[in-house]
Amino acid sequence: MSSNNKALEQKFKLKEAMDLAIDNMITEVSKPVSPDVTGSARKAELQSIKQTAIDCKDLIRQRDELQELIDDSLEEAGIKRGTELKEIKRKVSVSFSKKEEDFGAGFAEANAK
Repeated sequence: MSSNNKALEQKFKLKEAMDLAIDNMITEVSKPVSPDVTGSARKAELQSIKQTAIDCKDLIRQRDELQELIDDSLEEAGIKRGTELKEIKRKVSVSFSKKEEDFGAGFAEANAK
């Protein structure tokens, strides 16, 4: 797999992970605050929800920036925006499910004295 394809694969995987994290954050923000919690505990709970919402908003922005990088990479490869993922995989010969195994020594092992 070429380094460009590997980078594209990593961008897709990161975007998928970000989507999952965003969904989890939205679920957390959607949970109601227990009416039994009062005083400073309630304030802390509300502050936690607010911070999660802010973090989620930031992550959405970062995901959108990543999507732009993916779209730019696809355009450079001659693939139109909006192309289905399976078609993209076929065109760039990216194997998202196969892991390449490296049995060679790493830098530290190869250069050990």
